[in-house]
Amino acid sequence: MPHFAMLWSDQIPSYKATDKNGKKTEVRVIAGKIENVSAPAPAPNSWAADPDHEVAIWTIRMEADAEWNLPLASASVNRSLYFYDGENSQINDKTLSTHQAVELQADQDVLIKNGNTTSSFLLLQGKPINEPVVQYGPFVMNSQAEIQQAMDEYRKTQFGGWPWPSHEHVHPRERSRFAKYPDGVEETKP
Repeated sequence: MPHFAMLWSDQIPSYKATDKNGKKTEVRVIAGKIENVSAPAPAPNSWAADPDHEVAIWTIRMEADAEWNLPLASASVNRSLYFYDGENSQINDKTLSTHQAVELQADQDVLIKNGNTTSSFLLLQGKPINEPVVQYGPFVMNSQAEIQQAMDEYRKTQFGGWPWPSHEHVHPRERSRFAKYPDGVEETKP
């Protein structure tokens, strides 16, 4: 059964660390956990709902010259770190510049040494699903037949339809942030 939930910015918890030189690292925990900081609950029946799969999505913001050791995970976990904002950093002994990614061994120590400006990283990890993956446009399924079925369903129903009068509908700025669920329930945030 499909599931949808909003992840409001103010509900994403942060993990904070300070290194031996007083430099700070903040990790927004979008999925997974770090020590006692856990992300909002994942979609039920999703791969992320099983803690044994060690799914994590973290955005990491480091002060200039900060250092931080990534927490260890299981050897069977795939882990990628994408450096998307800043000048340079070091991952163990490898120097990175922005817009570079590295695949990491999740069960080995990884020290991030940030350069001389504030930097941001995206960490993605999880155990592989070990199923075939077929992608076409926004559709991701396990077979070409499932892709075709999803495309047919979209053409017929647009997955429940667009509830507004035009495709380019824009809500007034005065309106609070909101999510409208398929059952009609509306959730708002100030």
